[in-house]
Parts: sequence; C-alpha cells; structure tokens
Amino acid sequence: MYIDYNELPETARIWVYQGNREFTLEEVEMISAKAILFIEKWTRHGEDLKGSFTIKYNQFLIIAIDEAFNAASGCSIDASVRFIQELEKEFNLDLMDKMNVSFKDGDRINVVKLSDFQEFAKEEKITSQTIVFNNMVNTKGDFKTKWEVPAIESWHNRFLV
Repeated sequence: MYIDYNELPETARIWVYQGNREFTLEEVEMISAKAILFIEKWTRHGEDLKGSFTIKYNQFLIIAIDEAFNAASGCSIDASVRFIQELEKEFNLDLMDKMNVSFKDGDRINVVKLSDFQEFAKEEKITSQTIVFNNMVNTKGDFKTKWEVPAIESWHNRFLV
C-alpha cells in the first residue's frame, strides 16, 4: 500500500538507487507514476507492504517500506529489484551499478566509476569536505542525516589523501 513518503517513520527501511544521469522532468513524472503503481501492489507473501518513494535531485530514486507494519521478504525485495530493472530498460538508465560513486561539485552532481573517484582523491580534486552521497544508508532517518555528507563522514573517507 502506497503512502506519502513524509508519513513513513524514521525507522523505515530504504534502498537508494542512483541514476547514472539526471532524469528528465518527463521521466520523473513517469517514474513517479510507475513507483506508485508498483508500491500499491507490493506484497510480502500476499500481505501488503506499507511503502513509498522519493526522488532527489532528479537522479536518485529512494524506495522505502515501514517494516514495523510488515517486513520485506526475499521475494518482495526481488520484486522491487525487478521493478528497478524495468525502469532501467524503459528509460535507458543504470540504477544499480554499485561501482558508480556520486559527489557534488558546487551544485553539480557527478557520477563516476569508483576507480575514477579514487584517482580524483589521490589528485586531491576530492577532499575531506567534498559532499558525497552515501547510498549505503538503510533507514529514512539515516538518509536524512548521513546520505549527503562530507567525504570524511562517509565510507568514501578511505580514499582520501
């Protein structure tokens, strides 16, 4: 069952899907409509899941569920992955490449391969204060406070000079 993202508790489990490029406004509208339809029908062994989504910077799709209502199962997680794969095909996107790393350069969001990120860090083009996106966060609360942070406060810090 779909609910507004703001109605989910801070403990809601999330999955962050980072696009390899910015979504167009038309894509944002279409992805949003498809996400609502998917979440409306999303179940765990026939039981409803209370879920939602949000899109940030027209480049990150965040899927969330209130596990206090019903926890996700392997099958329900698989269903969400299939949904993401369908979006990838339809919109020619890469949303699941964990070797892509994103960071801010002013107002611009850069998505690069991890090896390039490491090289930028060695060259000090990325510093401890560069804003990075920690897509490993697991809850809505952590998403609010630990997703968009200086590199020194994220797993990215292991690559800093």
